[in-house]
Amino acid sequence: MPGNLYIVATPIGNLEDMTHRATRILKEVDLIAAEDTRHTRKLLTHFNIHTHMVSYYREKEASRTDELIDRLLEGENIALVSDAGTPGISDPGAILVNKARWAGISIIPIPGPSALTAALSCAGLEPGSFLFSGFGPAKTSSRKKLFESLSTFSYPLVFYESPHRIGSFIKDAHAVFGDRTVLWAREISKKYEEIEETTLELLESKISSEKIRGELVIIIHPGSDDRPVAESLEEILVWYRENSALSLKDVCRKVAADMGIGRSEVYKQALTIWNKKQ
Repeated sequence: MPGNLYIVATPIGNLEDMTHRATRILKEVDLIAAEDTRHTRKLLTHFNIHTHMVSYYREKEASRTDELIDRLLEGENIALVSDAGTPGISDPGAILVNKARWAGISIIPIPGPSALTAALSCAGLEPGSFLFSGFGPAKTSSRKKLFESLSTFSYPLVFYESPHRIGSFIKDAHAVFGDRTVLWAREISKKYEEIEETTLELLESKISSEKIRGELVIIIHPGSDDRPVAESLEEILVWYRENSALSLKDVCRKVAADMGIGRSEVYKQALTIWNKKQ
């Protein structure tokens, strides 16, 4: 009989968040596949766990997966862990889980900490949908295109972001979404935990003057889509000029994409309308 693949959530900061079941499973399995063995070694040492480990980081997912599947098919039980939180949520794991399922191997989740659910629980959202997009694109142009595609969504948008990119992330979000309400959470469950609801404009100002540490969860609340029904390109551009925080360039990109027309045509007319405001 094949073994079981356990997807084990581990603390995102405070080690007291480790569950009894997670500790037991990590002691009992034959092998732990860890995103970073050096990081996980500290966790195992704290809980007096001596199970053998192999590395399973992003760049090694494809090559390591076949080895792990073979061991599972031979009857070994394997636990997958990430550096923190729940594996497979913006962390390595999807390739292994999919191949294990195709091979008929039992996949057993061991629930526990997650930065995503921790931040959502503090956001005071009404019951309903939200969109989790993980880490956004690294390039500003790609990130703005993503934001523009999400700008009309009527439910909260949730992202992960790194400390060295958070400044440009918030700047681009403010440019595309306007000054929406946002909740940001960093260092969740750690000594310097910070969870704050503010606006994109105020957060952009705050981040520009502070050195931010630790990965973040960003929850951008939906905006009010009170745009009038416009029948012409001129009406749409006038609305954006009067009601949007987007730059002329960003407005042209968005309107051209929304209407399916050339950006140069939009820019020519937008320039005339913007000049009238001068």
